[in-house]
Parts: sequence; C-alpha cells; structure tokens
Amino acid sequence: MHRELLTAREAAERLGVKLETLYAYVSRGRLRSVAVPGSRERRYQAEDIDAARAARGAAKAGTAPAAEPATVVASSISLIEGGRLYYRGRDVLRLSDAATLEEIAALLWDAPELEKFCPGPQSSTDAAAADRTRGEPPAADLIAHCQIRLAEMAERDRQAPDLTRAGVIRSGRDIVAELVACSGGGTGLAPAHHLLASGWGLDAAGSDILRRCLVLLADHELSASSFVARCVASTGAVPAAAVSAALGALSGRRHGGAALRAAVLLQELARHGDPLIAAAERLARGEVLPGIGHPLYPDGDPRAVAILYAISARTPQARRFVGWRPNVDFALAVATTALALPPMAALALLMIGRSVGWIAHAIEQYESDIPIRPRARYTGLRPEGAPG
Repeated sequence: MHRELLTAREAAERLGVKLETLYAYVSRGRLRSVAVPGSRERRYQAEDIDAARAARGAAKAGTAPAAEPATVVASSISLIEGGRLYYRGRDVLRLSDAATLEEIAALLWDAPELEKFCPGPQSSTDAAAADRTRGEPPAADLIAHCQIRLAEMAERDRQAPDLTRAGVIRSGRDIVAELVACSGGGTGLAPAHHLLASGWGLDAAGSDILRRCLVLLADHELSASSFVARCVASTGAVPAAAVSAALGALSGRRHGGAALRAAVLLQELARHGDPLIAAAERLARGEVLPGIGHPLYPDGDPRAVAILYAISARTPQARRFVGWRPNVDFALAVATTALALPPMAALALLMIGRSVGWIAHAIEQYESDIPIRPRARYTGLRPEGAPG
C-alpha cells in the first residue's frame, strides 16, 4: 500500500510546530522517521503526522484519552523532585563530592554499621576466580558474563535462603564484589572505584571520577531494572536472582545500552570536527541523538552536569555538551571516552553502581512481604457469549 511521505519541513508545517520541535519528538520516540533508499535523507509518514496532530489537538481540548494507570510502589530509597535526585532525603550531588559507593550502600541499605565495608573475596577460591577476570571487561557480553556468576551464587544461596535484612546485606556485599571482579576490577580490601581504577590503569584523578560516577548511578527511583529487581524479590527469590533479572533489563538498548549508543555518537561527532554541526546534520536527517534529554529532568539531568564538570578538569571540551541537556548515559560516554577506558566500561559503571540500588529495593520488597502482581487491561477479542 502506498504511504504518503513528507519531508521534515512539510511534516513540521503539517503538525504546526518548528523543525526543532519535530526533531525533539523524534529524539524522544514520539514520532518515527523512515529512510529514503539510496540516500541519507529521512522522511515522515503522513498518517503518523496526522495522528500526532490529532493527539495534540485532543490534549489542548482536554479530550485526550486517559493514560495507562502507572504501577506505583511505595519506597523510601530515592526521590526525584524539582529537577534533583535525593537518596533517603540527601542531595545526590552533594553526596557525590566525597562519598564512596560503599558509603552509599550503607545509606541505601539502611545499615550504618557497614559504612566502611569494602568489596573483597569471601574465600581463596573466589579470589582466584576474580584474578582471572582482572583487566578489560569482556567486550562480547558483559551482562551475560556476570549473569553466569550470579546464577552460581543464586544456586548456592537457594540451598539455605536467608532473606532477613542481615542476610540480604551479606549477599549484597558478595554481589557487588562479584560485579566489580567481572568488570575487570579484580579484588582486594579497597573501595570499588579503587579496584576498577587499578584494573583499568587510571591515576588518582581518574579513580575519583569513577567514584563520583558510581555514587550518582546508585539508584534512580523505579527504573525498569529496579522494578524488575523488586518484582523478582517479591516472589521470594534470592538476591542474586533478583540482580540477575535486573541485569537482563539493563541489557536493553533503551537502558544500559543507551550509554553504548551515546559512545558511538561521540565517535561520529569527533570524526566530523565540529560536534554542533554534526549533531545538527543528524537531526536534519530525522535521526535521534542518543543520551540527549530526560523526561524526568526537563531542564537537564543534574547527574550528567556533575560528571561533565568533573571530567572537564581533564578534558576541558566536555563542558561544551552541558548546554545540550544530556542525560547521565551521554555523560558516562564522555567520561569513559576521555579516560580511554575499555568499550564496556560505561555499562560496567552503571551495572556496579546500580546494583547497590537493586539490593536496596530487594531489601524493601522482602520486608514488605507483598507480591507485585499488576493487572492487564484486556484489549483483544471478547469471548463468544461474553457481555460486551
């Protein structure tokens, strides 16, 4: 069937918006563009534009259909409010100035006695296994590599599950240590950022940038991976199983994969010479800019700004991206690129930092003792003889 295709300018005029707004809709996934065979040009399907125009009109008239009800989970772990992020009421930006990931774990797990814990081997066997992984994170599939180790931990823990707060905290320490080792950081009685910096060959300044990143990434309310961790924990599964499931969610291109896509964008911008012109050309083709914008931070992701300013002491040009309103995925890509880290380093930092939040959500879910069971709104064919 023939579909009418519009240029970017035609689509913007038909929708009644500026070209910049049209490109923003594409970047946020609200509109799609299609490739023109034999060229780099992108076009827009007229029916998509008409549907978007109808939706905008309905929203202005107050007749837009109701959105799907959100699954709301009570939590005291983190808060996003007023364009800022807080861990148990404490501003994350201030925490990132000096706190370690281990201190954030003590805060989020509500275990002040663990404030000085450091990830390390629990047995000589674990230490030997970790030493074999020391160095560059596996480029093929870091997530799968970690899930294999977590499966072994889960099998061990299922023999005598301990879902008390103390038991989950013990498991949490083992899990964080395992993820650090799997990422090439090795083992030892030192904070996670020191272990990673040693494995990745960074100096003290580079190590401190890793520390800041880990703290800023520890939790982000009910992200997809955190929700998955809670769902699995609500079934009574052991913490290693909950974290493994969360890793599965993190592996998606719209979650952990976003930093990898942002890194590819950075490489493209670097090849061009002028990143602003390269970005504008990409938008003009109807393509998205990975890592730009965040629905929860319309004025800009404060975590990204903190990381970009931290790395600018080493790479001054990093500051130029602040005005783009990047999210933390883009900032991670900038930081790991500037530090010349392995390709999977951005994903490793997100995985290790966020694992602390996943454990916090698991603890909260175990203590609530309430299974998570959302209901579906059926939209299929009605059964024969059933009332309409």
